[in-house]
Amino acid sequence: MFDQAFFQRAIIAAPAILFALTVHEFFHAWTAYRFGDTTARDMGRLTLNPLAHLDILGTIMLFVSQFRFGWAKPVPVNPYNLRNPRVADIWISAAGPLSNLGLGLIFGILLRLVVSSSTQLPEAVGMFLYLSVMINVSLAFFNLIPVYPLDGSHILRNLLPPQYEEAYGRFEMISPFLLMALIFTGVTWFILGPFVRFFVHMFSGIQIG
Repeated sequence: MFDQAFFQRAIIAAPAILFALTVHEFFHAWTAYRFGDTTARDMGRLTLNPLAHLDILGTIMLFVSQFRFGWAKPVPVNPYNLRNPRVADIWISAAGPLSNLGLGLIFGILLRLVVSSSTQLPEAVGMFLYLSVMINVSLAFFNLIPVYPLDGSHILRNLLPPQYEEAYGRFEMISPFLLMALIFTGVTWFILGPFVRFFVHMFSGIQIG
């Protein structure tokens, strides 16, 4: 059973989650467009409207997962439209996580200003800012895991020498099952926890356990 504190936290976290996912996918679409592919724009994904990007399961996971791991609908990219496809795919894939780290830094600075301010603000404001830092940093590093279909898998695939492409393609076939196992066994947080804790503390000044 979820208690009242959970629902209060979920209500505060909802706009932070929607914003983080929306900005993440927008920057994938924007970067693809800058490299010459208009597919995402033509399908209505080059937008800051969150309804265009939400994946139901991925959004639910961000609400119920203790460490704020989740995802949105992948932005469609046609590699045949891209200038220098391998380099473009690296930047397109990295754009989402980088945008979340940028948001984490912005919200962290705002949280530091609120904490140091003599003005009394509602507790919900501080909670929103903190959750925004936590969600964006977690989302960034989660998506950098080099396991398909996460952004990190696209980055790794394009960095590998061509002779490993076929083997990596076979690995991608089982990758979604591996990803689910990593999430539900807690291995994901074991791997990413130190990075998330470091950047949340660096951005916001708050030490998390």
